[in-house]
Amino acid sequence: MTYSNSRQSEYPVDPIFLDRWSPRAFDGKGMPREHLLTILDAAHWAPSSSNQQPWRFVFAHNGTENFETFVSLLMEGNQRWAKNAAVLLFVLSRDHTISRDGEKKPATTHSFDAGAAWLSLAMQSHMLGYHAHAMAGIFKDKIVETLSIPEGFVVEAAVAIGTMADKETLPPELAEREIPSARMPLSEVAFEGRFTGSAE
Repeated sequence: MTYSNSRQSEYPVDPIFLDRWSPRAFDGKGMPREHLLTILDAAHWAPSSSNQQPWRFVFAHNGTENFETFVSLLMEGNQRWAKNAAVLLFVLSRDHTISRDGEKKPATTHSFDAGAAWLSLAMQSHMLGYHAHAMAGIFKDKIVETLSIPEGFVVEAAVAIGTMADKETLPPELAEREIPSARMPLSEVAFEGRFTGSAE
C-alpha cells in the first residue's frame, strides 16, 4: 500500500500516481515556453499503434490573444476556472493511418493512443511542478472551425496546465470539490479470466 496526497492505493504503486491530480484552482501565472515544450516533448514520446503517433496539440499561453480565443472554446463551467491556467491546449488525434504505399485506412486506436499522450503530458507537468486538468466540456465544432483543424482529425479534449492556487480562489461550489479524488476498488475494474464486474 502507498499513502500520499490524502490517497491510499491497495498495492505499492509509486507515489507519483497518487500525487498527480486535476485541480481547478490555478494562480494565473505564466509558464516558460521551454517548460511547455518539455511537457509536449514527453507527451509525444507516448506509445502508439505501429508508431503512427496520431496525437496533435494546439496550444496558447496565458496573456496572449490566442489564449482568450481558447478560453471562449470551453463551455462556460470550465471557462470560470481554466482562464487562470498558464496554458490551454487542445488534444487532437488523426483518425486514419497512411500505409507505406500511401493507402489511407481508418485508425482504430487513435483515441486510445491520444489518451496515452495525455497521461504522459500530465505526468511531465507534475514533475515540473505544474498540474494538468483535462476537460471534455468544450465546443468541438467551434474548435474545428476556429483553429482550422483539417478533416481527418478528431478533437479529443482540452487541457489546462498551470501552477496550483489555494482552493479559496474558486467559486464556493467548485472549492468544495477541490480535493484529490478516490478510485473504485481494483476488484471492480480488473478481472482474471473473464469479465465479472457490474454492467454499469
